[in-house]
Amino acid sequence: MRGMIFDVQEMTVHDGPGCRITFFLKGCPLTCRWCHNPEGQHFEQEIMFVKNRCTHCGSCVQNGKRNPELCPTGALKTCGQQITSEELVQRAVKMKSTLEMLEGGVTFSGGEPCAQPEFLLDCLTQLKKEGIHTAIETSGYCDEIWFRKIIEQCDYVMMDLKLMDDHQHYQMTGVSNKIILKNAEILKNSGLSFCFRTPLIPGITDTEKNLSELALWIGQSPWEKIPYNELASVKYEQLNRTYSLK
Repeated sequence: MRGMIFDVQEMTVHDGPGCRITFFLKGCPLTCRWCHNPEGQHFEQEIMFVKNRCTHCGSCVQNGKRNPELCPTGALKTCGQQITSEELVQRAVKMKSTLEMLEGGVTFSGGEPCAQPEFLLDCLTQLKKEGIHTAIETSGYCDEIWFRKIIEQCDYVMMDLKLMDDHQHYQMTGVSNKIILKNAEILKNSGLSFCFRTPLIPGITDTEKNLSELALWIGQSPWEKIPYNELASVKYEQLNRTYSLK
């Protein structure tokens, strides 16, 4: 089974319990206007350009196109690489003793990890067999059948709840929240260890109305509020895209 990832971060402390290795899966069905990982939105491989590293030496040009592998300064970066589930699991297995000592494990983030459901499920299943703690960070926008299969292989689930108003949710993320809330209800009743998370976007998700409606729906379930990442716009420039909330 092969999947597409765009980053791997070792020894992370904000992606679940303990100290973890986080794999970022590429591709997301949502188009959140504040997304702080725009390089994870598209499913295909992309090139990021860090302007202030470029010396205009021309070394990267090959057959009229820019080749990141030829860039001597790191100004060009290929974003997205294929990896097999076996390769991913073996990388985690090599760190197993360290992860156990630090009470951590493996987390899948994105993008949206559930947008590559077969690959994600294969990785989670293999990791569970190896006795490694598993977690996902998800928007919850996923087919219900796949969602149930995936969370069954997770020890911990972090799920975003952004906006309760469905019309506003569609305007700001490009999708309805109906599927998300249905899967959130499934998670609530799953018996799993989990938490809901809300990114605090000024004037959008952090309004008194939205937060009070979220609080009423979430009830006594664990709920984290994530500060707005003001540095997100830099990545959009590197991808030659416009950050609409700038």
